[in-house]
Amino acid sequence: MPSSVMKIFTSLRFVNHLRERSQLPNQDSKDIMKSARTRRVGVIGYGAIGVPVVAGITAGRVAGAVLEGIISRSPLSNVPVKQLDLAEALECCDLLVECAGQEALVEHAEDVLRAGVDLLVTSIGALADREFSKQLHAAGPGRLFLTSGAVGGLDLLSSGARAEGYEKVTITTTKLPGSLIQPWMNEALVEEIRNARGPLDVYEGSAAEAALLFPKSLNAGAAVAIAVNNWDAVTVRVRADPAAELTSHVIEASGNIGEYRFEIRNKPSEDNPRTSGVVPFAVLRSLESIIGGRGGLI
Repeated sequence: MPSSVMKIFTSLRFVNHLRERSQLPNQDSKDIMKSARTRRVGVIGYGAIGVPVVAGITAGRVAGAVLEGIISRSPLSNVPVKQLDLAEALECCDLLVECAGQEALVEHAEDVLRAGVDLLVTSIGALADREFSKQLHAAGPGRLFLTSGAVGGLDLLSSGARAEGYEKVTITTTKLPGSLIQPWMNEALVEEIRNARGPLDVYEGSAAEAALLFPKSLNAGAAVAIAVNNWDAVTVRVRADPAAELTSHVIEASGNIGEYRFEIRNKPSEDNPRTSGVVPFAVLRSLESIIGGRGGLI
């Protein structure tokens, strides 16, 4: 018998031996791999990000994801899956996707992770609170994942931070004026922003402070800070521009490992101009990477 045939025969005997000992059903190996990669998913929030994420999962755009339900405080109608409360979701889901904002994340994240359910976070600016971030990373056995959201280049920034670190990292975010107005602003600043006729610098400071001052607008700065593993070393500039049809993020980093500059220009979400329209699709990509349903770029 040729050696190649002998190897195949031996391998088949070994597989059959394992089946007999474990009493596994006589499944095709592809079916076993598929079932191993299937994850029951719940989505927290059903707004500008949650609606497209739910639609993408139900349409089969995330390999291995089965949508169990939507978690929302408000009653929902005309939704493709049932509405769940958090307790129900923790019973039937392997993974929850947060699309509801920083307040919801702060309220529920630890409970999710302690229940052994994985959590994919979109409102990553909440991690600027060092104590909260520490609590989440210590919680488990559920795993904490963060989506890249509206920006790119984070993999390269993270790699450079591992190698040498950076001397300087900045991100300049430009948005329409109305999307940047915050409750803490005084009347004079609000009027200045609303009446801006050209680019107007609204804020400059650390990524940690920016994420707390602009909780619904600056997850991009938070993503850069997390990528380089230093909230205080990243300078965030926030610019209002009435001509900004696209939301732009200009990221610049320099150090011994090299110099990098990325410019991202996204269309704002039609449902919520504070966020970029691409964010839900970044969530779907992150979700598929977690599940491991397909190979590809990582």
